[in-house]
Amino acid sequence: MSTDVLASTEHKMARAVEVMERDFQGIRTGRASTALVERLHVEYYGTPTPLNQLAGISVPEPHQIVIQPWDRSVLGAIEKAILKSDIGLMPNVDGTVVRLNIPPLTEERRREIVRQVHRRMEEARVEIRNLRREAAEVLKREERDGTLGADEARRELEALQRLTDRFIAEVDRLGAHKEQEVLEV
Repeated sequence: MSTDVLASTEHKMARAVEVMERDFQGIRTGRASTALVERLHVEYYGTPTPLNQLAGISVPEPHQIVIQPWDRSVLGAIEKAILKSDIGLMPNVDGTVVRLNIPPLTEERRREIVRQVHRRMEEARVEIRNLRREAAEVLKREERDGTLGADEARRELEALQRLTDRFIAEVDRLGAHKEQEVLEV
């Protein structure tokens, strides 16, 4: 039973890191990336729909994103969704496509983005620690119930701590990489 607890906790911790990494993809770095707009929801016939299901998104230049909707009638809705989002870009509608020009980041904006990265890293660390606490409670309960010996419980708790340390190190590594990417001029 205890190995199931560790395997389940490892899977959940890996998922927390994946979610943080996906969130990092949506953080602006000064270079154009389709990840900035893929997850935007556009009101399409009364239904919020992800932008990547309504249009082709490409990066023809390092500082420009082009969104080409498959249905031209949705151009206005795409423009409205971009304006309402927090990505801070002005859409240019050219008849059949929406162009987003990515301006170079100011030093102040870079620092603000780094703070956002650190905030997201801390959320991931807290989530990993909460998963560790929950798994430790299950292991201790198994020890009290007698289904797990004291030595085995101690070994499992040590393995759980190693697992936690590994995932927190991964969060720190990914965060440092993203921070370096943001600060790169």
